Amino acid sequence: MAFLTNDYFERDVLTVARDLIGVELVWQGCSGIIVETEAYAVEGDPACHTATRPSAREFVKSQAPGTAYVYFNYGMYWLFNLLVKGGERDGLILIRALDPRLGIAEMQQRRQRPKVTDLCSGPGKLALALGIGGIHHGATMAGSRRLKGCGLRSGPESLEVLSDVRVGISQAADFPWRFLARDNPHVSVKHGRVKVPIK
Repeated sequence: MAFLTNDYFERDVLTVARDLIGVELVWQGCSGIIVETEAYAVEGDPACHTATRPSAREFVKSQAPGTAYVYFNYGMYWLFNLLVKGGERDGLILIRALDPRLGIAEMQQRRQRPKVTDLCSGPGKLALALGIGGIHHGATMAGSRRLKGCGLRSGPESLEVLSDVRVGISQAADFPWRFLARDNPHVSVKHGRVKVPIK
């Protein structure tokens, strides 16, 4: 299976977020199949970091498609995103959940959890399970210069993809920009279970 190149990320952010379902994320001896993503658009999306953070806007402007955007959330968890630019809409894609495949024992040790479905069933969980942290912000994840031992491989299997609203946000909470594999036990929140805040 071939690793994804930069041009994969030079498309519309919603298209890439959907297409990443079923792609294998490889990370320094561990890997998992991406089963849940969320798209955030640079323009017209108040939930995207670019709406409020000048540093995020500069990141989008200066970095290449396929670059890792990693940030610390609520002072507790690192979250792993990928930059998409060059298509109809630029944006960031949060990798929300993985179906673990390789390095499961290492993931269990990092997470201190034996249950496989609890290892990567959420963005903070998967970053901890893989050992992703702030030092990986700006890492190249596509093309020949990608971070050693890391990358995204074209999907080994085809998964049925559903769309749903995004999790845990108050701005643009009704955008159906979360994508997930149907009936997969590793997703963070099952389809149709996210409660949209009352306006």
